[in-house]
Amino acid sequence: MLAKPTMVDMETLVSLCKRRGFVFQSSEIYGGINGFWDFGPVGVELKRRVKEAWWKRMVQWREDVVGLDTSIIAHPQTWVSSGHVSAFSDPMVDCKKCKKRFRSDTDVSTGKCPECGGELTEPRQFNLMFQTHVGANQDDASVAYLRPETCQSIFTEFKNVQTVSRLKIPFGIAQIGKAFRNEITPRNFIFRSREFEQMEMEFFCHPTESAKWYEYWVQERLDWFMSVGMKKENLRLRPHATDELAHYASGCTDVEFQMPFGWSELEGIANRGNYDLTQHMKHSGKDLDYYNEETKERFVPAVVETSVGVDRTCLALLINAYHEEEVKGEKRIVLSLHPSIAPYQVAVFPLSGKLREPATRVEKSLRRFFAADYDEAGSIGKRYRRHDEIGTPFCVTYDFQSEIDQTVTVRNRDSMVQDRIAIDQLVNYLNDKIL
Repeated sequence: MLAKPTMVDMETLVSLCKRRGFVFQSSEIYGGINGFWDFGPVGVELKRRVKEAWWKRMVQWREDVVGLDTSIIAHPQTWVSSGHVSAFSDPMVDCKKCKKRFRSDTDVSTGKCPECGGELTEPRQFNLMFQTHVGANQDDASVAYLRPETCQSIFTEFKNVQTVSRLKIPFGIAQIGKAFRNEITPRNFIFRSREFEQMEMEFFCHPTESAKWYEYWVQERLDWFMSVGMKKENLRLRPHATDELAHYASGCTDVEFQMPFGWSELEGIANRGNYDLTQHMKHSGKDLDYYNEETKERFVPAVVETSVGVDRTCLALLINAYHEEEVKGEKRIVLSLHPSIAPYQVAVFPLSGKLREPATRVEKSLRRFFAADYDEAGSIGKRYRRHDEIGTPFCVTYDFQSEIDQTVTVRNRDSMVQDRIAIDQLVNYLNDKIL
């Protein structure tokens, strides 16, 4: 058995994602729509488990972080206060010949159209927010926006959450939700899309302690990526240079992953100071400061933000897990996903259609404890290969010997070793391997 160490190319990965039901082009029957993707039956399970793993680590296992779920459309003044209406834009150019549009800061390096070599227009700023209207009338008074990030509603709800949760500074508010950016040139599959999902946490602390918490969260977030199976050599921390920082930030570090198209940001951890709360206080006239009853001090909390893309994380996990092996002269494609985030943790196969009923009973008994799948399509070998490509860590085969001694064969995805296990011990066996 020989593993192929080279990183998977994007074309191969996109093909696998469609073939195995991870990701489809949105509206494909109509030719698709650029920058929008649909997660299939397998992909939605991967995505859900990624979110569950993040929520457990960020909220469920902690005493100092609570959750929130806010609306996609907020009061339009929210985006005026945050600066998005005036400054959330990218420089855009048009090709005078082929009429295609590009970001002038990243897509154009020669001064000519990267597609046809034609002459480009002068750069102009393009606001990335999707605009819509609320109510029956479509006029300036009804203008609203699909949120370009999930954090601003955390800031506007800070006071409400702090009051009802009774938490004292320092504490965090976490949220998972959709965000929308009208990217000029969506690219690299699900890495840069116009509709995506974010997992964000705003950690509110005393301004004198923000540097300490910033360093803490940088390491904590790096550790999380490794806890879900990402290889250390595929990850790095990249602190932002001074000229990269937003004017209100005193520090920002990206967790980057080695993609086929280069090192790319998965998550940003930023020491934002108290800029956001101060801006919303200024524009709303509402009090968003914090009073420490023990020290009798009143202050506007500083914020350390952690923001990671769900879709980008899924893409990185697939790339990280993909490898090819040569087995008996044939290529074997495997997604070595960590059991905690694998779409299916166990699959059950009947050796023959005659064994469908007892095999189904075994699979149903496992569903209470694990993400399970039942598969009887094709030969056992084809079923193994199918679940290797999906990333299922364990496959259980119910055969004719099972009818005699109530044992089954459990095959390990990574080692391909097969163990004979009593059916009444299956849950314990898999628990030891998966948890």
